[in-house]
Amino acid sequence: MNRSKVQTNKKVLSDELTYNGTVLLIYTIEYPEFRASEYQLCISLVNQYYHSKALELKKFIETELFEMAVEQYETDMQNGYPVRVFEAMFVYKVTYASSCIISLYFDRYLYTGGAHGSTIRYAQTWNLQKCARVRLNKLITCKEGYKAYVFSEIMKQIAKNPELYFEDYPELIVDTFNENSFYCTHKGVVIYYQQYDIAPYASGIREFLIPYSECVLNPEKLCFTV
Repeated sequence: MNRSKVQTNKKVLSDELTYNGTVLLIYTIEYPEFRASEYQLCISLVNQYYHSKALELKKFIETELFEMAVEQYETDMQNGYPVRVFEAMFVYKVTYASSCIISLYFDRYLYTGGAHGSTIRYAQTWNLQKCARVRLNKLITCKEGYKAYVFSEIMKQIAKNPELYFEDYPELIVDTFNENSFYCTHKGVVIYYQQYDIAPYASGIREFLIPYSECVLNPEKLCFTV
């Protein structure tokens, strides 16, 4: 099978936004720019996708989020409170880049005052030959159904440290499951849950590695030989 080498160039948008001479919001937005000798058209479209998403986030930060920061600043000034600087960070990690497959995730962190900020994770896995996102049910093809297999594997892993999770985690892993919340590594498929989905804030984003096997397909196998 032909293994295409995909290179990644990190692009960054960052700034400090001030009001009345005071810094109220700091942000950093990272996004990837991919390069490869093959799949030029698809890589161009994927790059456009991430560039557009970065600009959308920049616009949100510099308008809506900054307006929130100004409102908070004026309230704090009226009440004699210290200034709370808002923060926005959008960082990514490429977890798989081989043959025609790219898999990565983004963490969006926002701090708008209070005890701590919040992080939301987004992930995508791309098949560059088809120029389309890879769905989880194409990677996990067990006879009992991919969701049943996923939940069974997650339950086994949680059983090792159940104290990290809410007491009703058996119901929550089903109720809060998102079929788009996964990414690929070279060891297997990682299913993740957002903060507070199945565990307290201190437990963070919970991840569950499901190793490749007879019914968990390595995404490279979705690539046909050229």
